[in-house]
Amino acid sequence: MLADTVTTLEVPLEDRSLAGVRVLDAAPGAMGAIARHFAELGADVVRLEPPEGSSDRRDGRIAAGMSLDFVAANLGKRAATMERFEALACEADILIVARGEVEVAGLRSRYPSLVILSVSDFGDTGPFAKWIGGDALFHALSGELSRSGIPGRPPLLPPGELALSCAAVQAVYVTLLAYWEALKSGRGDHLDFSMLDGAAQALDPGYGIAGSAAGGVLASKLPRGRPDVRFMYPIFACKDGFVRLCILAPRQWQGMFEWMGRPEEFADPSFNKMPVRFASKTLLPAMARLFANKTREQAEEEGQRYGVPAAAVLTLDEALATEQVVARRAFRTVRFGADLEAPFPDGVLEIDGARMGIAGPPPGLPESDVVWRPRAEPLRPPAAGGRPLEGLRVLDLGVIVVGAETGRLLGDQGADVIKVESSAFIDGSRQSRSSAPISPTFATGHRNKRSLGIDLRHPRGKELIEALIRQSDVVLSNFKGGTLQSLGLDYATIKAINPRIILTDSSAFGPSGPWARRMGYGPLVRASAGLTMQWRYPGEAESFSDAITVYPDHVAGRIGAIGVIALLIRRLRTGEGGQVSVSQAEVMLGHLAPQIAAEALERAGHPVTVPSQQTAVLPCAGDDEWCVVVVRNSADELAIARVTAGLPLPDWARERTPRDVMEALQAVGVPAAAMLRVSELPSFGYYVERGFFRESIHPRISEPLTMEAAPVRSENLPEPPDLPAPLLAEHSGQLLRERLGLSAAEVEDLLAAGVIEQSAERTGGDDAPVTA
Repeated sequence: MLADTVTTLEVPLEDRSLAGVRVLDAAPGAMGAIARHFAELGADVVRLEPPEGSSDRRDGRIAAGMSLDFVAANLGKRAATMERFEALACEADILIVARGEVEVAGLRSRYPSLVILSVSDFGDTGPFAKWIGGDALFHALSGELSRSGIPGRPPLLPPGELALSCAAVQAVYVTLLAYWEALKSGRGDHLDFSMLDGAAQALDPGYGIAGSAAGGVLASKLPRGRPDVRFMYPIFACKDGFVRLCILAPRQWQGMFEWMGRPEEFADPSFNKMPVRFASKTLLPAMARLFANKTREQAEEEGQRYGVPAAAVLTLDEALATEQVVARRAFRTVRFGADLEAPFPDGVLEIDGARMGIAGPPPGLPESDVVWRPRAEPLRPPAAGGRPLEGLRVLDLGVIVVGAETGRLLGDQGADVIKVESSAFIDGSRQSRSSAPISPTFATGHRNKRSLGIDLRHPRGKELIEALIRQSDVVLSNFKGGTLQSLGLDYATIKAINPRIILTDSSAFGPSGPWARRMGYGPLVRASAGLTMQWRYPGEAESFSDAITVYPDHVAGRIGAIGVIALLIRRLRTGEGGQVSVSQAEVMLGHLAPQIAAEALERAGHPVTVPSQQTAVLPCAGDDEWCVVVVRNSADELAIARVTAGLPLPDWARERTPRDVMEALQAVGVPAAAMLRVSELPSFGYYVERGFFRESIHPRISEPLTMEAAPVRSENLPEPPDLPAPLLAEHSGQLLRERLGLSAAEVEDLLAAGVIEQSAERTGGDDAPVTA
């Protein structure tokens, strides 16, 4: 229906980036998705289970006795019995294990080069270590739930299992980073990975960079309750459904103004500014009248003609049937069980134009004679010393959130990241509702970078960027399709300049297919991928509630960083770089994999049973205070009855604070989580104990900034440096003198000719290093 069955692989495993890497997977349930990402990149992944198979083969959505969640998390793996543990561990590179399942200190002593990822809900140690987590609970405790929904209404849990899916990607990123460091130093590592940490970092971090429409305002500064921000990415009713617009830049507003027929009411130049448009009481009703008699297809076509980003709000079935998803073969049919077959996402990364797709069927029952596949030639270790990515030179052409995150992740690990930008095409994340030279959200997303202001369309500017490419390792971009080609910076061109270069491009819908050149901001991608339609209150057609979230930008940025490190590892073997491509729409669809498979099976006449657990968002004592409670089974019901002394749970919770409810229920083994606001996260005991946040001072911002600290608790990975995010073009002269050896006079000539820009202000000394 959507793609071919898993019979042949477009790229053989031995030719993929992580060929020869050995991953021993002893993590059950949703955590199995971590190792699946490694399998798609070519690693040999062996899953450990008891002889009869682990219980997660029978958990979640079940069809003909087989768990669809298990299939989605374990494609491309082999299974071995637990008795093979030592024989496999002694030759493994990476071990993924649930908290408490192995004695880590002993393993580290026996196998000092092994990277051990210990995965748990709330960390290996500390007062929260034995608490029970889950997707809904992570939404509550990460601050995401407090921003989901409509003002005056209960908070709305997002669809799917986005928190778990994003946490798994964060786990892949930190594990691959630790493996790279192990290649450099010969020392393995123990990573204490909390799924709540991963969700708080990779889904929609409250203290991370925000989208353009936020105007630089931190999520911690939002008003109490769910703020009504639907006007930022408005959705309008059409003849056959709904369409969403994303009008941010002045040129996009001018296109909208023309589309509306140049109404005099909105002709004032002040409407070029987002705050003026957002404050207007009549603009959205006027726009709504424009769409009332149009179809979604007409709205999209006319939007492209006028330069206004627009997207139909699709159902999930409609999204899967779009010409883009079909043309890109984003799904592949997997056969499993006795006679079942269903579509599953065929990977989330493309490398060198080829999809790093499903590495094989799900594993059969474990076998007692599994051995590792033979390795290819040994890797030449990278240069030792310093931070993990120290010495790596990165040209960051990225914009807004995805571009910021990928570069920041590399810069945090020691890479020398140059943000390449221009005041003529200013990065939307620099927009601010204040007159300050830099906004707090930009500062969090662009720390540990320097800025080069340059006109890439000027012949001399083109020469300079090519000279920088010649001595760089990585180029990052997240423009719509065709932009790099128009700049003469497509992969074929930069590869000819530097065969070792790695290019990462992230776009809304991927680098190929009929939608490749569509403009696609995150809210439009959510609409096109069928997520916005699901993010509504039950039975309320127009209650769309995803306007404020920044998803999948942060997780897509991490997938891009994963691709960079994977190609760095491959480069040790081949000496050549490569191209990494990410489709943000396919990232979202990948996170809905079990749901998509279940709906396909039901349409084919195969019944699917779903877990009987009940998830409730309960009002508690206080103003807009809520607690999420998950009742999994009768044992949870009995435990709740003991705690409430027989009172109905909603009545009991209403008289208590959310934290009292959470602590009382967690104490008896019932999953519960208070809904935290972003402003409450830094003082919450869990984050304090984990050292999750740190305070940072930016010389151009009056208040201290709260930022994410290390990406994971680790024995070897250092805390990120703390260099302030740059002003636009702050380091232009310094960089050209340092990197290209230009004289002061040559720099002045380039400034006078408008080839480069130089900020008159500085955030640090002229010779401030990018790593510290």
